[in-house]
Amino acid sequence: MRQKKLIWQIFPANLLIILVTMGGFTWYGAIALKDFYLHELDTDLADRAHLVRTTVNEYMGEESYSKLKKFCVISGKESATRITVIDPAGKVLADSDEDAETMENHRDRPEIIEAMHGNVGKSLRFSRTLRTRMFYVAIPLPGSAGKEEPAEIIGVLRMSVPATAIDATLQSIRMKIGIGLAVVILFAAAVALLVSRNISRPLEQMKRGAERLSQGDFSRRMSGLQNKSASLEVAALAFSMDRMAEQLEERFKTIVSQRNELETVFSCMVESVLTVDRNERVINLNKAAAHLFEIDREKAKGKLVQEIVRNVPLQKQIANILETGEPREDEIVLQNADGERFLQTNLVVLHDGKNQSGDVLVVMNDVTKLRHLENMRRDFVANVSHELRTPITSIRGYVETLLDEKLEDRENGVKFLEIVLRQSDRLNAIIEDLLSLSRIEQEAESREIPLTEGCLRPVLEAAIQTCRIKADQQDIHISLDCPGEIWGVMNDTLLEQAVVNLLVNGITYGGKGSTVAVSAEISGQDKNKVLIRVRDTGIGIGREHLPRLFERFYRSDKARSRKVGGTGLGLAIVKHIVQAHGGSVEVQSREGHGATFTLSISGMVRAS
Repeated sequence: MRQKKLIWQIFPANLLIILVTMGGFTWYGAIALKDFYLHELDTDLADRAHLVRTTVNEYMGEESYSKLKKFCVISGKESATRITVIDPAGKVLADSDEDAETMENHRDRPEIIEAMHGNVGKSLRFSRTLRTRMFYVAIPLPGSAGKEEPAEIIGVLRMSVPATAIDATLQSIRMKIGIGLAVVILFAAAVALLVSRNISRPLEQMKRGAERLSQGDFSRRMSGLQNKSASLEVAALAFSMDRMAEQLEERFKTIVSQRNELETVFSCMVESVLTVDRNERVINLNKAAAHLFEIDREKAKGKLVQEIVRNVPLQKQIANILETGEPREDEIVLQNADGERFLQTNLVVLHDGKNQSGDVLVVMNDVTKLRHLENMRRDFVANVSHELRTPITSIRGYVETLLDEKLEDRENGVKFLEIVLRQSDRLNAIIEDLLSLSRIEQEAESREIPLTEGCLRPVLEAAIQTCRIKADQQDIHISLDCPGEIWGVMNDTLLEQAVVNLLVNGITYGGKGSTVAVSAEISGQDKNKVLIRVRDTGIGIGREHLPRLFERFYRSDKARSRKVGGTGLGLAIVKHIVQAHGGSVEVQSREGHGATFTLSISGMVRAS
């Protein structure tokens, strides 16, 4: 007798039942989800309207329609919602997205009609103003009420969002439901296929084979154990299970490999990662976390968090998330041997297979450099504002004095005008240095600064000649030590400007009768580097000022710097010029012992 596939006896009927059942459930679920989503959106828009209703009532009561329009625009942008205010006659008083003056009368809108009756009106329809479908929710705006009379409705506040977002969300939900339905149907079909097996012996053999598979033995195959009496379905199942064993073996190897890869990634992550169990004991941590807390990675496992993390805010964060189970993001300051380190912390709860709260994952990102850059930016803004305000205030004060005196006192008038001229020159110098610094940065970024090989001595001589008059006025001697065979890869004009700025700095703070020495030599460590040094014997620079000396407008001695008329940008220009040459600048100084600035650029020795 010809064997008949069991699948054709029970599978089609079961599949039909599944399709009808799941189809009906899906249809009902889609409608319920749509109604639920629209109800939630309706409630959300009504809540938004109630939040701003008090402010809108105040502006309408004061008839401050310009403030009302501005408030609607700002609130609409912040909440991603269109806000419209309509008076009882249907006239639009304010709208967050459109010009209220050009909008037509809204008294015939269904949601407005409902709101004018004292109810919450809602509508999903096409907007003739925005030319798109919108979902509207409108609430009445009550005026002041008497003791016995109900409050009069003085207008309507309407909130709306585009229906395209609703349609997209519902479409996404439908697609997910459809995918889930397909998965469920396939799974149910597979279950129905397995249930139809009716031969006991092969099933027992498969059971033993499955037990071996569960124990990790993938070497035995089931196809060879089937006899000739086995049905076609049973034989196919045995073959399928053999294939499954092969795939499980491959996937088991893949899982092990991926686990090793994840462990490698976990260990090599730049972010510090820490996992803690419910008892606040460390489960694991990567190398970055071990380095951050200065502990041994292996010894830390199993210890209490308080033993390895000596930071109270982080300990409180871990205790809080273990208690509440809510994700947490914060920032802490960690003190270690390198000083303060700012860490951005992200804490989440890891769930087990039963979706129960389990361990805590802590990820710490070091944002110290970012905070340092933010501080530099704030300091720069404050400094440039102060530097520009000082001469402008001085100019304005003396000009007002001249205007008050009506130029009757010529001697004081000339004196004041000279001060105004000096302050104007200072203001112009600051602006010129800012423009020069900006131009150097832009040209360096776009690689527009031409660098050529040339003899270094003429450039240094030109810089010294530029500063000669200022040095003679201060009775300061400038010396030069640069062999003629030293060449550099440079931009003559910019390098001369950098050396001039250093010379002016040395002359300004050197004091009368001092010496400023300029020298150039080939680096002892790298024969392709030229070191240009400008050494003075002046007042020197305090050690605490050296790390920030090349920042814009940073002054180690603010009172003296402004007295001598510096702009505060000279050393910043030097730094960017040297960086444009692909080099670096360093400073060595002690207070009261002068300072030595060293510029390093590419160069070589050539026979003259």
